[in-house]
Amino acid sequence: MPRIRCHYTDCVFLDESYCGAAAVEFDPDTGCATFSPSEEAAVAGEEWDNELEEWEEDEAEDEDDEWVEEDEDEI
Repeated sequence: MPRIRCHYTDCVFLDESYCGAAAVEFDPDTGCATFSPSEEAAVAGEEWDNELEEWEEDEAEDEDDEWVEEDEDEI
């Protein structure tokens, strides 16, 4: 049986750099359709999403402050 070497590092099917899934579906355009992130990766991804949202909110507030400061200078 052929073994598939996988470059994903956070898949639940990963077994010493090889895919351990019983069946693998691969799309040349989108990659592995069998990929399923491990629980650790899913938690890390959620933390990253929350951090990204906080950064975006901070940037939006900074942009609003700059706009007000520019208007005050014109008056």
